[in-house]
Amino acid sequence: MKSRTILLVEDNPDDADLTKRALAKNNIEHQLVLALDGAMALDYLLGNKDTPADRLAPLPAVVLLDINLPKINGLEVLKRLRAHPRTTFLPIVILSTSMEEKDLAEAYRNHANSYIRKPVDYDKFAEAVGLLGLYWLVQNEPPPPRQGHASNFAK
Repeated sequence: MKSRTILLVEDNPDDADLTKRALAKNNIEHQLVLALDGAMALDYLLGNKDTPADRLAPLPAVVLLDINLPKINGLEVLKRLRAHPRTTFLPIVILSTSMEEKDLAEAYRNHANSYIRKPVDYDKFAEAVGLLGLYWLVQNEPPPPRQGHASNFAK
């Protein structure tokens, strides 16, 4: 299977490390790119006003997005990604400890593909991340490229 990229947007180094270990434990050996805050995630996916389109990194197969992030929170990142033509159909999974119903509702209102609450127990967390990886990287069919925008979708 061709290696694909996962963008993990997570400011907590312990949670980022747990996610990396959980992916490895489940033999999901795809490239993991870590963004430590919402601004880094947006820069990686959309660049800035001075970034030419041909210099943007290829889109990842899936984004694992925490909600409580510095600089720009995860729900705002989600809104901006859904509003941009390059990332409208990018699979985005909220991976958060938030138990707030308003966060869950806001995530789905802004078209998150899934919302997973991070389990406290490592074995349950590893199982959840393994299932996420298998689904989004193996079983899920990514959206087809749009005419004239083939480079905008992960392959």
